[in-house]
Amino acid sequence: MEPEADLQPQEDSREPRARMTKRQTLTLISMASVNFSSMICYSILGPFFPIEAEKKGASQTTVGVIFGCYAVSNLIGSLILGRYIVPIGAKMMLITGLFVSSGCTILFGLLDRVPAGPVFIALCVIVRSVDAVGFAAAMTSSFALSAKVFPNNVATVLGSLEVFTGLGLILGPPVGGWFYQSFGYEVPFMALGCFLLIMVPLNIYILPSIDAASTKSSFLGLLQNPQVILLCHVIFTLSSGLGFLDATLSLYAVEQFQLSAGYVGLIMLGLSFPYSLGSPLMGFFTDKYPATRSWFMVIGGATTALGFLLLGPVPFLNIPKHLWLLVVMLGVIGFSLAMTAIPVFPEVIKCAYENGYEEGLSTLGMVSGLFGAVWSAGMFYGPTVGGVITQRLSFEWAAAIQGGLAFLGAFFLVLYYVSHPATRHRLPDSRRQADERLPLLNE
Repeated sequence: MEPEADLQPQEDSREPRARMTKRQTLTLISMASVNFSSMICYSILGPFFPIEAEKKGASQTTVGVIFGCYAVSNLIGSLILGRYIVPIGAKMMLITGLFVSSGCTILFGLLDRVPAGPVFIALCVIVRSVDAVGFAAAMTSSFALSAKVFPNNVATVLGSLEVFTGLGLILGPPVGGWFYQSFGYEVPFMALGCFLLIMVPLNIYILPSIDAASTKSSFLGLLQNPQVILLCHVIFTLSSGLGFLDATLSLYAVEQFQLSAGYVGLIMLGLSFPYSLGSPLMGFFTDKYPATRSWFMVIGGATTALGFLLLGPVPFLNIPKHLWLLVVMLGVIGFSLAMTAIPVFPEVIKCAYENGYEEGLSTLGMVSGLFGAVWSAGMFYGPTVGGVITQRLSFEWAAAIQGGLAFLGAFFLVLYYVSHPATRHRLPDSRRQADERLPLLNE
C-alpha cells in the first residue's frame, strides 16, 4: 500500500499546474483589457484621419510623418522603459501608460478646432508623440508581465491576447469610420478616449504587483547575437507593413474604388480578422512544438510578401484591379502576420536565456522593450517611406517594395537556420524542469 500512498501526492502536486491561479487569471484579464483598449484607440485613425488631414493642408508625405512620429516616440519610450521596468514597477508603468494614452486620445479629437497648416500638423505630431510614450509603457509592461506569469506558455498566452488586439483592430476602423460619418471628427476620439480612461481604475484593482530584482544586462549584449538581429528584422518587416497600410490604404481605396470612410473601415477587417483568428492557433501550436517556430516565421514571411505583391497588384503582373482581390490579399497578409509575429517574441526570450541572461522580470522587460523599439522603427518606416514611394510612384509599387522586405526577412532566416541547425533546439530540460517546480509568481 505504501507505493500507492507515494503516488497520490504526485497526482495532487501536478493538478494545480493544470489550472490558472487567481493571480494568473486576474493578470490575463488585465492584459486583455490593455490590448483591446489600446488597439481600438490606435486603429480608429486609419479610415478617416488621412482624409481629414488633407483637408487641413497636409500632404500624403506629411500624413506619413504624423503616423511615423508615433513610432519614433514609441521606439525611444520602449527602449528606456524596458530597461527601467523593475525600478519603476510593472504595474505602475502600465497604469500610467493607460492614463497618458487616454488623455492624448481625447486631445487628438480636439485638433480639428485648430488652424489648418503648420499649427495643425505640429500639434498632431506633439500629441501623437506623447501618446506613443504612454502606449509604449502599457505594452512593454504588458508583454513582460505576460511572459513572467506564464513562462512555459508564452506563445499560447500572447496568441490568446492577440485575439483582443485583433478585436481592437477589427472594431477600431468601422467604429471610428461610423462615428466620423455620423457625428464628425471629434466624437470617435472622445468616446474611445473615455473608454480607455475607464481601464485605469479597472487595472488598479485587478492587476497584481510583482517584485523583481534588477540585472546589469544590456540591449547591446542581446544584439550581439546574429539570430536576434535577424528576428529583429522580421519584427521590422511586420510592423512596417502594418504602418504602410495604416497611412496609405484608405486613400487608395477611396480613390480607386470610390468608397466612403465607413466602407474603408470594413475593408480593414480583412486584415485584422484573420490575424485575430490565427494568433491563438499559432500560439498553441508553437508552444506545443517549439521547433516549428522558425519555419512558421519563414513561411509567414514568404506568404506576406506574396500578399503585398498582389495587393495592388504590382503593375508588371498585368492583373486587373478588383476590390475582392484587395480584400482577399488583406486576409492573406493578416493570417501570415500571425504565423510570423506570434513565434518571434518567445524566440527572442529563448535567445536571451541561452546567452546567459538571468531569468526574471528585468530580462523580460528588456526583451519587451527591444521588441517594442524594433516594432516602432518599422511603424515609422512604413508610413513615412511608404508614403513617399506612394506619392512619387504609386500604391501598387509601394506595396510590392514592402513585400520585398518581408521576403528578404524570410530568406535570411532560411539561410541562418540551414547553416545553424543547432540553434533550433528547445531550452535544456533541466531549465524547463526547474521552471515547472518554481511558482509562476513570487509571492
